[in-house]
Amino acid sequence: MSGDIEDKPQPLLDHLIELRARLIWALAAFFVAFIVSFFFAKQLFNLLVVPYKWAVLWAGLDLSKAELIYTAPQEFFFTQVKVAMFCAGVVSFPVIAAQLYKFVAPGLYKNERNAFLPFLIASPVLFLLGGALVYFFFTPMVMWFFLAMQQAPGEGEVAISLMPKVSEYLSLIMTLVFSFGLVFQLPVVTTLLARAGLLTSTWLAEKRKYAIVLAFVAAAILTPPDPLSQIGLALPTILLYEIAIYAARIVERQRVAAAAASTELAGSDEA
Repeated sequence: MSGDIEDKPQPLLDHLIELRARLIWALAAFFVAFIVSFFFAKQLFNLLVVPYKWAVLWAGLDLSKAELIYTAPQEFFFTQVKVAMFCAGVVSFPVIAAQLYKFVAPGLYKNERNAFLPFLIASPVLFLLGGALVYFFFTPMVMWFFLAMQQAPGEGEVAISLMPKVSEYLSLIMTLVFSFGLVFQLPVVTTLLARAGLLTSTWLAEKRKYAIVLAFVAAAILTPPDPLSQIGLALPTILLYEIAIYAARIVERQRVAAAAASTELAGSDEA
């Protein structure tokens, strides 16, 4: 393997001290981000409510109908705490990931670090893409589906109106964001496993039918119990699985090309 490991032999205690220092930096970044986020918690929650407003407009209702309620005195306060923690996790993730990378990088070969770094960058980008898909499309679609189930008062019918609670709405959108964000990590995980030689594109292609079934099962577990959000998560999962197969093929071609180049170099050295 080309390159040298920069890590010098150290006692276990030194590694634990370094790990503690990395954890302190990560926790400090999260704590600072949480304090700032909590200060703007109401504004952040209003930003999360925008997809609900879009759903109200899609349903042909007046925008004044876009209201949320809370039924316990402390409910909105703890909702703001959850919003601040959610935002702090997103904002502080680059610092946390950097501290993790700095802890493990000295024990890696140079070519391993060069191979690992792009995935460290791609992972949060793909997570944000999944979150953006939830924010701009799936949350309005799911809320429109629920709003369409309302019943207007009429002969023999009572009025049935949707009045979502702030905590339940936040739980819904956070569940969707985390579900899509994790699913969007599929190409990163499979490509890393392919680089390690634990997966092949042929194996992934052969298991496609099982992956489709698992995609719908995972969507049923991770999303709310409505068909729109379940299908909406399953279909991108299947598409990402196909992208993962293509990425594994690229890795295999690179490995073959590197092996051929190494063979040619060895042959020229012998000559």
